[in-house]
Amino acid sequence: MRWILTCLAPLLFWIAQTAFKTKTFRTKKWVMSSYRLAADTGHRGALSTYGHILHLHGDGVASKIQGAIYLQRAADMGDMKAQFQMGKIFEQGFEHYFQPNQEKALYYYRLAAKQDHVLAINRLSDDDELAVKSDP
Repeated sequence: MRWILTCLAPLLFWIAQTAFKTKTFRTKKWVMSSYRLAADTGHRGALSTYGHILHLHGDGVASKIQGAIYLQRAADMGDMKAQFQMGKIFEQGFEHYFQPNQEKALYYYRLAAKQDHVLAINRLSDDDELAVKSDP
């Protein structure tokens, strides 16, 4: 069963993405369920998108933490938007689950910058505070 869901994850993600872009379906449970199902099978795009939705717009702290967990998985799989977001999360810290960690923040910002993420490049070049805090 898991294998079938893994094979269907790209299709579920595409359907959810397409429906989400239509304002009518933005709040429909089945769209969010499709994102979650695709994310739970490990689809990088779904992990990133659903993680952003939960972390930035989720109801309650537990939902926002779960979103950050999805984002971290997507970042570790190479998603540059998730890498930038994880840099922000580790730079600022979030609740008790993600403590501020300048080394991890710098690590994720650098990963995103290597993929030409403009905000990550700006964050690294505009503020030397990150590099100063993480250097021994």
